[in-house]
Amino acid sequence: MAACNFSFPFTGNPDEILNKAKTTVESAGGNFTGDAREGQFHITVMGNTVAGTYLVNGSLLNITIDDKPFFVPCSTIESFLKNKICG
Repeated sequence: MAACNFSFPFTGNPDEILNKAKTTVESAGGNFTGDAREGQFHITVMGNTVAGTYLVNGSLLNITIDDKPFFVPCSTIESFLKNKICG
């Protein structure tokens, strides 16, 4: 399965956007580990795993989804993440 790759621009301190991402993942029962530069996350949604990594590069948050249900398009995950952590 091909990975999904997203880049979300942000302003300010990377800790702010990463805290939003961590809260989103952990509030759904997932795990979010890492620091202000890079890390990984894992969540189970309706019995299906969504897992990936993140990398902060300047004012961009780059996210790679390595594992996801085949029936969930990358665009759906991207829209959800953008709404939760950038909105």
